[in-house]
Amino acid sequence: MSLDGYIARENGDIDWLEEAEGEGDNGYSELMKNIGTVIMGRKTYEQVLGFDMEFPYKEMDCYVYSNEKDGRDEYASFVKGSPINLISELKKQPGKDIWLIGGGELIREFLKEKLVDQFMIAVIPILLGKGIPLFKQDFPEHKLKLSNTQIYNEIVMLSYDYEK
Repeated sequence: MSLDGYIARENGDIDWLEEAEGEGDNGYSELMKNIGTVIMGRKTYEQVLGFDMEFPYKEMDCYVYSNEKDGRDEYASFVKGSPINLISELKKQPGKDIWLIGGGELIREFLKEKLVDQFMIAVIPILLGKGIPLFKQDFPEHKLKLSNTQIYNEIVMLSYDYEK
């Protein structure tokens, strides 16, 4: 996210992410070693499909929350409704971690149901001033504890767990 809390410009553009000088892959490959399932909103999914590269999560189970699509396509299963049912089913199965990629509206729904175990937020050194926020309003308070920081040149990765 930007330093002022946005994940995209108002029009959904994320061009500013490429402007930050990171280091290597900014910890991405290390993170992905522990991920078996990805969950994202439809807009995030369409954005990932639009990248000039092969779909990065094809080796994982991929779920996309969408009110517009049903069923499955080449890469993902489309789901609707409360995330409680999907998460409870996924947690019954053995496997690696579940990664909620975005976007802001979907994250809010997961926060409302207290379905997020850990936050890993890469902070990019830019102030956008306006845009699509990572945390949309209207979810319960969550007390967190900083569990790790990692610096990748200009990018800072902040990891938070729930305070016990």
